Amino acid sequence: MVYRTYKVKRGLNFLRSFNSLSVNIYFILLNIILFFVFFILIQLNAVFLDYIALKPLNISQGRYLWTFLTSMFMHAGFFHLFANMFSLLFIGSLTEKILGGKRYFWFYMISGLFAGLLFVGSTWVFPEDVNTFAVGASGALFGLVGLLVLLTPNLPVYLMFIPIPIKMKFAGPGILVLLWFISLVGNIPIGNVAHLGGLLIGLIYGFYLKNKYKRKTAMLSRYFS
Repeated sequence: MVYRTYKVKRGLNFLRSFNSLSVNIYFILLNIILFFVFFILIQLNAVFLDYIALKPLNISQGRYLWTFLTSMFMHAGFFHLFANMFSLLFIGSLTEKILGGKRYFWFYMISGLFAGLLFVGSTWVFPEDVNTFAVGASGALFGLVGLLVLLTPNLPVYLMFIPIPIKMKFAGPGILVLLWFISLVGNIPIGNVAHLGGLLIGLIYGFYLKNKYKRKTAMLSRYFS
């Protein structure tokens, strides 16, 4: 009886700890779990790639519209997953503290969806990308970056492999340009249009918040200067 009571209490404490996790941590855990689920499914049958990744040709034919959502939680490999989750751990945590959990959840989701929409729409200009698959959390991640560029422009941040702090207002657009350059020079398939879409929606939302909450956003900017 004592042992059973102890197990129940321990289970309740675990549930309380799990429920106290931030929205950002839930996003990270979901990305990691679904990475392995999707990886196993695709290894079993490559046809699952069409059901999970975002492919403009499928969308233009009205097929697999849910991939706007599933593609946000799929990654092309372990390094892709690690780079996005490592960045999300820091950028997402700060953004959630600024916005609050509920607003952060919806902003993250809308950023990722808008990034996917812009990627699909860009095939009108770049028709060669119509059969290209897009996956990853980086569209949503760049939405957070765009927001912080406006709300915390002087926040010093570190980019991967660059050992000096760079102000967010330079780091945000800078990493976008750098990734575009790497993809062009190295012929590496990077979702630059999706990144741009995320950044744009972040800037738009940041502009909205700065105009609606002028005093609060001014104080926030000064605090992180």
